[in-house]
Amino acid sequence: MAMRVRAIRIVAVLMCMAAMVLPARAAGRVPVVATFTILADFVRNVGGARVAVTTLVGPGGDVHVYTPTPADTRKVADARLMIVNGLGLEGWLPRLVKASGGRASVVVATTGIAVLKDAHGHGHHGDADPHAWQSVPNAKIYVANIRDALINADPPGAEVYRRNAEDYLARLDALDREVRNAVADIPPARRRVISSHEAFGYFDAAYGIAFVAPQGVSTETEPSARDVATIIRQIRKEKIPAVFLENISDPRLVERIAAETGARIGGTLYSDSLTGEKGDAPTYIDMVRHNIRTVSSALKS
Repeated sequence: MAMRVRAIRIVAVLMCMAAMVLPARAAGRVPVVATFTILADFVRNVGGARVAVTTLVGPGGDVHVYTPTPADTRKVADARLMIVNGLGLEGWLPRLVKASGGRASVVVATTGIAVLKDAHGHGHHGDADPHAWQSVPNAKIYVANIRDALINADPPGAEVYRRNAEDYLARLDALDREVRNAVADIPPARRRVISSHEAFGYFDAAYGIAFVAPQGVSTETEPSARDVATIIRQIRKEKIPAVFLENISDPRLVERIAAETGARIGGTLYSDSLTGEKGDAPTYIDMVRHNIRTVSSALKS
């Protein structure tokens, strides 16, 4: 009996020690804030167990129109790194960084990317289209920038970050080949679709599927009646086969366009946000794979 009591005490002591050690280990990870889910996924893939990632705009959120909360200010204040997209996407960012005290190092993940212009001038991002992640080759630039930022912030983890980035970049290379093979199977004359807002310009530039949208590059923009009428005429004239909903946009406009033109709704695309773990796009690779499969299925049928 005494031995049993002693064993119980030993187990209790070990559990207390573990409880003390685990928070210390968690606290030892590099605290990183990412402005939205796609960036957060990149950071997790590169940082692995050495980073603790916090996301401001969560799954299904719209980074274009996000309003930071007091809790976000604390998150940024506690971070060592803040990973942002830049190109005017996070218009609310300067106010948040100022309110937090500005201690976190802000890293612009799009540095070095060939920026596309907002051809129609509908956006609130200046002349830039900020949706550069929609091209997998661009995603590789994001990853390289994040890798370098983590190495600078945490030099002892440099080899881990390099190895994780190398593994993830290889997976992105395979994804890029998958997308190109899927596009090659779509008849060239059918590689035109309608989406809710202009989030897929970089996808078009990389892979050759033209996306036409009634909204500009920002969901803040309300399309004019003239814009909608022009697109309806274009669909009828060019016999564009499918229109697509987006996970962050009001579906009613696309549904109206489909009803007036006879183009079928090909499904939902994920543009600016990932889903939760049980959704169709919990990771960036899942998102791109879902989008190309959805588009391919609609355009080939």
